[in-house]
Amino acid sequence: MSLETRRVTESEFRDWLRALATGFLRPPVVSEAEAADRLAHTDLARVRGAFDDGRCVATYRSFAQQLTAVGGAALPASAVSNVTVSPTHRRRGLLSRMMTADLAEAKERGDIVSTLIAAEYPIYGRYGYGPAASITEWAIDVPRSGLDPRWSGPEDGGRIDLVDGTDVRKTGPELHARLAAVQPGVVTRDELWWRAATGQEQLPGQSWTEPFYAVHRSATGEADGLIVYASDDEWGDAKQPLNTASVRDMIALTPAAERALWHYVCSVDWITTVKSGYRAPDDLLPLLLPDPRAARILTQADFLWVRILDVVRALEGRTYPTSASLVVEVHDGLGLAGGRFRLDASPDGAVCAPSSQAPDLTLDVRELGSLYLGDESAVRLTALGRVEEGTPGAAGVADAVFRTPRRPWCPDIF
Repeated sequence: MSLETRRVTESEFRDWLRALATGFLRPPVVSEAEAADRLAHTDLARVRGAFDDGRCVATYRSFAQQLTAVGGAALPASAVSNVTVSPTHRRRGLLSRMMTADLAEAKERGDIVSTLIAAEYPIYGRYGYGPAASITEWAIDVPRSGLDPRWSGPEDGGRIDLVDGTDVRKTGPELHARLAAVQPGVVTRDELWWRAATGQEQLPGQSWTEPFYAVHRSATGEADGLIVYASDDEWGDAKQPLNTASVRDMIALTPAAERALWHYVCSVDWITTVKSGYRAPDDLLPLLLPDPRAARILTQADFLWVRILDVVRALEGRTYPTSASLVVEVHDGLGLAGGRFRLDASPDGAVCAPSSQAPDLTLDVRELGSLYLGDESAVRLTALGRVEEGTPGAAGVADAVFRTPRRPWCPDIF
């Protein structure tokens, strides 16, 4: 067979979408109208495909993104999405060819990291990605939670207002920008994201059900929280409400806003279960309930994966809670970010530069990605044999330097 991987042309985009649907087990029929609509929001220069006698059999796309590092800096990132290989063409190196070409371009472009959400765990480590932020989803048994079902609003002078999608398109981007300034792991939401999330623009292949939107305002009247949720319509045999509220999005900039928004959605009449959506594993939610056991874990898994492309800029691009120096030797099978580097970290800033000193730690670039946002432990990775200590105790120093008081969190699938 004659297999080639390359950028996709406009005339091939509809066939690329068919291959994408095939890979994600969706109906492999794409109309011209749908292809034209998707093309309007796609940068073809960053769309790749594998072709066999002119038919697309693998797909790959990247796009510009910003990732919030520890300390709030927005790093230029290359986000990877829409990765598929048709079942007839697996194990032929097609993904490797597309990904290595795209990562080399991202490095040349000046991106500091690459990001993705891994559908399957074993695939991306071999390309240098490491799981960097996890998620947890809870189902709250509202009657068991101990919350007052007659609750009518915050008692601290704040308030909760129901709003519509137009209001959210005005308020939401500012709230998200304030979240991104403090929450490691947050990624960009552009204007299209907000239009799609509020039903102003329906993405092809996606159905739309208008949700409920509620904004929390502090005692000063400032908007500092937003919750978006939908509800089903279930009634038991005894004509008792058994409705579930599913949270689609929740931004809370203060603990007071977070507490009030969770209490609000749990107090809506007829709601007996609240599904939290994907939250940080150390979210306040369970402990906000008088009975935390009322929050049952539905999902707990890795989520955001990070691939370091520039070690110096990445390590200098985040903050550190304490002062320490470490020499790290980074192995990179793709030859993009390997080398030996000395990191001099302090709360006032960091300096990172190539070094010829003996390494305190030796690790693969994928492990550096896992450590980068502060979610993973170098001590744990050392125990697993994934990090090697050249200096006894260096893994503990790395944990003191890299780990964060609260865990990173990425709210968005991409």
